[in-house]
Amino acid sequence: MIIELPQVGESVTEGVIGAWLKSVGDRVERFDPLVEVVTDKVNMEMPAPASGTLTAILAGEGETVPMGAPIAEMETDAAEPQAQATSSEPPAPSAPPPPSEASAADRIGTLMTDVAPVGPTGSGGPISADPPPKPARESSRKRYSPAVLRLADERGVDLNVLDEIAGTGRDGRVTLKDVRAFIDRRETEPAPEPPSAAPPPSPEPTSADAGDERRVPLSAVRRIIAQNMVRSASEIPQAWTLVEVDVTGLVARRRAIRDDFQAREGIAITYLPFVIKAVAESLKENPALNSSWDGDAIIYKRRINIGIAAAAPDGLVVPVIRDADMMSVAGLARRVAELTDRARNGRLRLEDVSGGTFTLNNTGALGSVLSQPLVNPPQAAILTTETIIRRPVVVGDGIAIRSMMNMCMSFDHRIMDGAEASAFINAVKARLEAVGDATGVY
Repeated sequence: MIIELPQVGESVTEGVIGAWLKSVGDRVERFDPLVEVVTDKVNMEMPAPASGTLTAILAGEGETVPMGAPIAEMETDAAEPQAQATSSEPPAPSAPPPPSEASAADRIGTLMTDVAPVGPTGSGGPISADPPPKPARESSRKRYSPAVLRLADERGVDLNVLDEIAGTGRDGRVTLKDVRAFIDRRETEPAPEPPSAAPPPSPEPTSADAGDERRVPLSAVRRIIAQNMVRSASEIPQAWTLVEVDVTGLVARRRAIRDDFQAREGIAITYLPFVIKAVAESLKENPALNSSWDGDAIIYKRRINIGIAAAAPDGLVVPVIRDADMMSVAGLARRVAELTDRARNGRLRLEDVSGGTFTLNNTGALGSVLSQPLVNPPQAAILTTETIIRRPVVVGDGIAIRSMMNMCMSFDHRIMDGAEASAFINAVKARLEAVGDATGVY
């Protein structure tokens, strides 16, 4: 049986093999975690599509593989196809199933999204079967992936020391991120003696090789982010626009409901849910912004699924709020809090990050007042909200102190022109400037 890397989302075209959780010759039960796969969306564990024995690994750790490409082979249990087969007539004992049908069934590798072992790395259930003991590689206390063991060997991390690392993976498993963090701490802390294989430090380094630089290999996540950003900058002709928004009413409304909302919902109310609400309603009026380029056609999306860019331990992720136009400000606040918590703790599921049709990035939380974001392929546009600053502005015939915020948007100029982009961003601006004492939250 050939195991293929399954399709996991509209915009995900390839994945990086992170670590094989089973070795050739291992017994594998159906739905057992088989291999860690890294995409630009999430890290996930792919389960075995059937029970049997792993006979070959076709894609090595660190290798970039297109979705649908073969990654392994396994010999399935003989009884399993018979148990799964259904027919209205009893099968003829002397006639085996046609080879084409059997091979088609055996080629399918299905990523299950409704069972415990599936999800981002560390979110699944316990592994049901351990591989045969390997005295030269296995620790007496914990089981490590081949990628962790290889990194430990390369960087001189003893397995006894590895046992003492508090793992952040499933069931306390030590992940590559944990080992890299340990190595970084070890390199920044003074040590009584340098490793025997390393040259003694020179008191007066004269070149980069003597300690002026530190080369850090790219993680799989950072490599994929870099590829997507190059794709965005090189393939999409992007234009950019900016408007100023008077959010004095929004600031006052949030201040008025802040304490009551915290007591009622158990979470803080920020400006972001109000912005998401305004964006979702404006997308309904301006469908060109909720579309994607498809070579000889433009695909308009019926559902409004807004991605919220968020910083995660391994890099930028964009969890998605589905059907955002159907939710209240309070509902959006709850969903943002839930997704943000998952992103910070590395617990995002595949369904949390797929299907986005428009991206919103709150760069103001980082102190930015002006930015030029890159469109997230294959979407049509991305909007940023910047820091709110109180400053004097002209109001009527006078000058008043107002709370002002910049909104910046990059858009795909193949899909729309300035008129459509301006109509959308000004619709968002009008909705935010209309927030006041009577604006509903629930």
